[in-house]
Amino acid sequence: MKLSTILSENHSYWTKRAQGYSQVNQRELESQQRCIWQRTLCQELQTHFPDCPHEMLRILDIGCGPGFFSIVLAEEGFDVTAIDLTSAMLQEAQMNAGQLAHKICFMEMNAENLTFPDHSFDAIVSRNLTWNLPHPEQAYAEWSRVLKPGGILLNFDANWYHYLNDERAREAYQADRDRTANLGIRDENIGDGFDVMEDIASRIPMTTAMRPEWDRKVLEGLGLLVTVNEQIWNRVWSAEERINFSSTPMFLLCGKKSV
Repeated sequence: MKLSTILSENHSYWTKRAQGYSQVNQRELESQQRCIWQRTLCQELQTHFPDCPHEMLRILDIGCGPGFFSIVLAEEGFDVTAIDLTSAMLQEAQMNAGQLAHKICFMEMNAENLTFPDHSFDAIVSRNLTWNLPHPEQAYAEWSRVLKPGGILLNFDANWYHYLNDERAREAYQADRDRTANLGIRDENIGDGFDVMEDIASRIPMTTAMRPEWDRKVLEGLGLLVTVNEQIWNRVWSAEERINFSSTPMFLLCGKKSV
């Protein structure tokens, strides 16, 4: 696939991070986070599709990474397609899926340029992806396009790297680092290549966007009915995540496409 400069840099960065990021997903799959996220996703989907059997719902996991969402959804019987920009992430996802791998359709694809026909999926799920996109408006337009009428988008994200352009956010971010160190917690913001990601983040639009209001306006402009849950982190984050990321709480954007 031909990639723009930022996408090419993202491709290189996440290819190198695939194994390490996969270990994060593996820890999630072995912890209570597996059940917490599985229950959360199932409840959201059942709220919107109360009378539809799981196997009848076609779900697209965008930016699947090492496969966490795809795995917990396939385990519940949903028809899951998982896409990611890098083959390295998809390889990790297939490995992590184990016996469930044959129930998931893995595809290498750019989240901003989907190759699926219009109205292909009942639901789209994504976690910690949109902040990293160079053309998020284009991505949202594509996601809306492939949703069926009445379909929903569940996007879990946060104002990652906002501290690069906001002094108050920088102070709060540093407080997280200090608290993590003082408590002896694994710091998820330290590691090889972190400076590379900061450099990429400094040049993409979501780093300076006021989210989730920015996302709400874009999605509503596409005709979706949008609700925002800015407290979802209270439900889905582990104790360690709350310490690591207290200055950057996760939100949930739910966009429903009109029938």
